[in-house]
Amino acid sequence: MDTRPPVSILLPTVRWTDACEDVAAQLTPEDELLIIHDNGSDPVAGRDDIPACVQLIAAGSPTACSGKANAIAAGMDAASRDHIVWTDDDFTHPPDWLDTLCADYEEHGPTTELPVFVGQDPLAVLLEPIYALGGTLGTYLGDHAWGGAVMFRRDDLDESALLSDLRQTISDDGLLGEHVSVTPVRRGRRVPIGGTIRQTVERHVRFNQIFATHDPTAAMVSAGLLVAILVGCVTNPLLGVLLTASVAGVYVLFGIRRLSALLTVPAFVVSVPLAAYSFFRDSFVWGGRRYYWRSKFDVEVEGGETN
Repeated sequence: MDTRPPVSILLPTVRWTDACEDVAAQLTPEDELLIIHDNGSDPVAGRDDIPACVQLIAAGSPTACSGKANAIAAGMDAASRDHIVWTDDDFTHPPDWLDTLCADYEEHGPTTELPVFVGQDPLAVLLEPIYALGGTLGTYLGDHAWGGAVMFRRDDLDESALLSDLRQTISDDGLLGEHVSVTPVRRGRRVPIGGTIRQTVERHVRFNQIFATHDPTAAMVSAGLLVAILVGCVTNPLLGVLLTASVAGVYVLFGIRRLSALLTVPAFVVSVPLAAYSFFRDSFVWGGRRYYWRSKFDVEVEGGETN
């Protein structure tokens, strides 16, 4: 786009990644990229070749919220522009990413792209159909915000209320969706997930608990549907074929070129006990910290970031 308003981009990370480089290259002199980390011991804090439009923000360790929510709150405090973008360090930001997101905002108001989760270990690959339905399709149909690529203006919401809530909860984007209405665009970004079975299980627990905390009715309905569909697939194999074809259609709709759609039925089989396990767990590990999340605004944190 020829002209656009100046933007503050908030990117939480403890390391300088390719995403930092990619986003920094897209800045105009009026933009700012805030790299938000924990403290001076983080690898990113030691860099001496930070571009001029990039600022390093030390958020400190969280005490009653997730490290991600704590970083976003610190970034919002430090940001000086009215147009705000939240993004992550774990996916590719093409050269037109920022301009395209700004154009989406001009057309739709607060807007978000969509995550396409790509497994890096066998369990994560197996669960890709579930994430395509819940993460990609669910975000799109539910008008949810995805913290990896979401844009809004400060006056689109009550900023002080958002910041207060961020500092006592887990999910930054789950919370954002309760403060502002967003319009998703049908454009996915491939996000690698997992790497080990343990990492995938912990992420799955976190995803399920976020869903259950921010939309408990939908979570209960989804759990019931999951069990009903699984029972139907066992008693009627044709239903399994139709289910796989439906998920393959979702893949096509969002441009997901992965053969994992063929794993739809076994993914449903595995996701039922995993969902039950998620809801019975009293904690989960994320970014080197263990979180006890007793209610939306009741979080206990143990441990520190693993650099």
